[in-house]
Amino acid sequence: MPKTPSANGRQVFSYFQESRALWRLTGIIERIETSMEEEIARLNEVNYEFSDIFYFCRKGFEAIVDDAVTQRFSSEELLSWNLLTRTNVNFRYISLRLTIVWVIGVVVRYCFLLPLRITLAAIGISSMIVGTTLVGQLPNSSVKNYLSELVHLTCSRILVRALSGTIHYHNKENRPKKGGICVANHTSPIDAIILTNDGCYAMVGQVHGGLMGVIQRATVKACPHVWFERSEIKDRHLVTKRLREHVADKSKLPILIFPEGTCINNTSVMMFKKGSFEIGGTIYPVAIKYDPQFGDAFWNSSKYNIVSYLLRIMTSWAIVCNVWYLPPMVREEDEDAVHFANRVRSAIARQGGLTELPWDGGLKRAKVKDTFREEQQKNYSRMLVRNGSIGSLSAGTESD
Repeated sequence: MPKTPSANGRQVFSYFQESRALWRLTGIIERIETSMEEEIARLNEVNYEFSDIFYFCRKGFEAIVDDAVTQRFSSEELLSWNLLTRTNVNFRYISLRLTIVWVIGVVVRYCFLLPLRITLAAIGISSMIVGTTLVGQLPNSSVKNYLSELVHLTCSRILVRALSGTIHYHNKENRPKKGGICVANHTSPIDAIILTNDGCYAMVGQVHGGLMGVIQRATVKACPHVWFERSEIKDRHLVTKRLREHVADKSKLPILIFPEGTCINNTSVMMFKKGSFEIGGTIYPVAIKYDPQFGDAFWNSSKYNIVSYLLRIMTSWAIVCNVWYLPPMVREEDEDAVHFANRVRSAIARQGGLTELPWDGGLKRAKVKDTFREEQQKNYSRMLVRNGSIGSLSAGTESD
């Protein structure tokens, strides 16, 4: 004789029916943002039931279709088309008039704006190399520091013009001061230019070759940037030591660090590496938010090289963004580096209207660690122990 479905089973079946109906109407799979304990408690009051696996199955299906992490490593999809072909994945012919407008836009962007922007970029880069090289020949003094800042500001502003950049700076009274550490969310390599357009910073990064290497070697002569060899990057203690030495000198420019370690598509802020918050000193959080309607500033480094990326943004309409300088923050007495990093990240996410995610940006190129899966298993087992399900199962086994 067939058994009557339990209340738990009926609720699960009802959920899938509702989701299926929603998918038919909108083409969207509904995602319920609840914790594991809340979701299973809604289906099951106390004891473990076999239907609890539906929760894990549904989460797995959702992750396969559209998870909350990997979508942060691709360009943000716009609600309306901005006449840039690459921002409209599902292209559909609408009208002849709109097609003509788009063709005119292509001619304007590629035949008029692109040559002008390339010219300005060449002027800005060459001026940066020549200017910093000449300033670097001067002895260390206040005059050298002044000229170095002047060269960096002037060249950065030329480069921003090369991108048709329109930047709105808010709360300038909170701008980073010398001897501090500026941390910001990371969307693009041009983040540094956007910030340097309003003030000078000491950059931190790995030594590169090619044109980037030429710029690094020239700028470090005039400004105390902190460049590391590939072998030194792997040595956390050496990196931390050099950064602490820089911060200890209150006459040096503030350090600019992007703690996420990779570019995110400007819809969220991912985990901040704790190393930047172990150095000590004052942290100056900065939130950067780009307007994708005029151009996509996100760099998908796994898909485009730097040349292709620069070509894409130089053929956009413009780069429009808002920059918020947040009040300085210091690490509390009983606060470790991880909690301090999370507190700074939350402040940046709230100000920029970004989603806060606890995941490591390293997932852009690496697989999920086994510890994440084990953590979910431990959470579920703790929930069963707390509800008494383990004791009930043990008692039932002994009675059998």
